[in-house]
Amino acid sequence: MSESMTASQGAWRIEWGAVRTLMVRELIRFFRQRTRVVGALVQPILFWILFGAGLRGSFKAPEWATAGMTYQEYFFPGVAVMILMFTAIFSTISIIEDRKEGFLQGVLVSPVPRSSIVLGKLLGGTILAVLQAVLFLLLGPLLKIVGLAPDFNTGVTLAGFIPLLLFLFLLGFSLTALGYLIAWPMESTQGFHAIMSVFLMPMWLLSGSFFPAGDSGWLFWIIRANPLTYGVTGLRRLLSSGPALPSAPGNPSMIVCLTVTAVACIIYVTIAIWMTRQRATRNAR
Repeated sequence: MSESMTASQGAWRIEWGAVRTLMVRELIRFFRQRTRVVGALVQPILFWILFGAGLRGSFKAPEWATAGMTYQEYFFPGVAVMILMFTAIFSTISIIEDRKEGFLQGVLVSPVPRSSIVLGKLLGGTILAVLQAVLFLLLGPLLKIVGLAPDFNTGVTLAGFIPLLLFLFLLGFSLTALGYLIAWPMESTQGFHAIMSVFLMPMWLLSGSFFPAGDSGWLFWIIRANPLTYGVTGLRRLLSSGPALPSAPGNPSMIVCLTVTAVACIIYVTIAIWMTRQRATRNAR
């Protein structure tokens, strides 16, 4: 009994040196692949500009929206979450590559606690995701100045930047952990991309990022049940340039958004550590 309890406690112990090494490795790998840096930002920016220009005439602001909210203003937090999601989740593809190259097996047989392995991978992906999301948020006003986003009218004050950054980190950490859960049992990147198409993209589309929930029956309830909805709504509240957005069925309060995002993050991380602790033949190849 005592031996099993000791082993369990050791599995949850954190070796910060290993965490830092794995985190830095993720950052170096990313910045050496310049196409990833460009692709992670250019596609979402094009989405925001093109959809904002094409749908602004048909957009009907929800009841809880501030007066004069345009589609580009509504869509802006959703694009930021899109950058967070794709950067965070795609960073976990390295798990599949590391398994094929033998690096993962070497890490798993080391005396490093499995929780440190998970934390190092998650922190690396989260930092990359937050950096790119912040860069996009800073580009928004610039694109309005040059005329590419004339309907854009949102922003954040200096005092509100720290809460925004902390929420981005929490949401990015949660999404990276979700990507870890998907990538860990995968044996090919093709399978990972298939999951992206049938699960992660609909998850983003059904988060209120692209269109408001409205009174759309069953779709409304799917959007409310989606954990990512609360991340998008929380970010929209933090980016609101006018008075605080009222709480409504399609626009939960900041406390609710923070609570759901934090609980989802804890669940994802706990399952990720549990999965990493399990013995599997694929990790011995």
